[in-house]
Amino acid sequence: MTKTFSSLLAIGCLVSGTALAQDDLRTMALDMFAPIPSTTPSFENNPVTPEKIELGKALFFDPRMSASGVFSCNSCHNLATGGDDNMPTSIGHGWQKGPRNSPTVLNAVFNSAQFWDGRAPDLAAQAKGPVQAGVEMANTPENVLKTLNSMPQYVEWFQSAFPEEANPVTFDNFAKAIEAFEATLITPAPFDAWLNGNDDALTDLQKTGLQVFVDAGCAACHAGINVGGQDYYPFGLIEKPGADILPEGDKGRYAVTATADDEYVFRAGPLRNIAVTAPYFHSGAVWDLRTAVEIMATSQLGADLTSEEIDAIVAFLQSLTGEVPEVVYPILPPETASTPHPSGVVIE
Repeated sequence: MTKTFSSLLAIGCLVSGTALAQDDLRTMALDMFAPIPSTTPSFENNPVTPEKIELGKALFFDPRMSASGVFSCNSCHNLATGGDDNMPTSIGHGWQKGPRNSPTVLNAVFNSAQFWDGRAPDLAAQAKGPVQAGVEMANTPENVLKTLNSMPQYVEWFQSAFPEEANPVTFDNFAKAIEAFEATLITPAPFDAWLNGNDDALTDLQKTGLQVFVDAGCAACHAGINVGGQDYYPFGLIEKPGADILPEGDKGRYAVTATADDEYVFRAGPLRNIAVTAPYFHSGAVWDLRTAVEIMATSQLGADLTSEEIDAIVAFLQSLTGEVPEVVYPILPPETASTPHPSGVVIE
């Protein structure tokens, strides 16, 4: 199924020393992947403006959007730790454990849909989910709006972000503002610089790892601008992992479509920043990237990769670690006498 590592290493050496070979590898890569754009992505029904981005940033960091006043979007999608929480499954309302590993919010704008099962078509729809989920923020749209309307500064910010609307403080606009902010969370990486023509942006081993990644078949699922996140595949296409990695009670996309063919089908995880977003898989059961690559090679491809090939793939994946945009922590609007009090805090 794959070339031997020695032949691939020869390719890597050739790539580093021959402009033509390097161009051939880049041409192949550009057929499967795409560099991160230099401008903030836009949305047809949600124009991204500076005012909307600033409002969305405040909402993203504000724990008062949760019923308990404890959890914010940043709790599970921590921008300081790779855009996730580095836990197997997230902790939410009443210190409950969620059912799945929290995906990174970084570059999530490039996914075709959100969540492991793709139940949200875009970031705005995704933003509404955790706020209302009993195991996460456990709030209601009505209480969110009551909270926002109780603080004059928030009302002013909504008016600036949605100036064409007479009553801009709505749950839809709450989600659109968060979507606008999250669209700015893109992380150009060495791989992008190399795709754009910088021959020295990748090491020889990373270029070899790219070739192994493609030849082994990884790019069949992990392609596009986000190196994944575009389609759905059975987990265990060739060999089903054990229940410690693939819990029997979580049937993936089946919960969305109720179609038997979608049992244990999940969205292919985007691989950008994968080296800093352990643990891995929807179960969060694997902490080591090398081990994750081994599991995917066996379960999805039926490939018996050598230790050197796996090392090369891991090196390539490290080239997907990008530069996180600087985000200044916002000073949030002060509460007033009419701001709803926290509720449902359970400490055992």
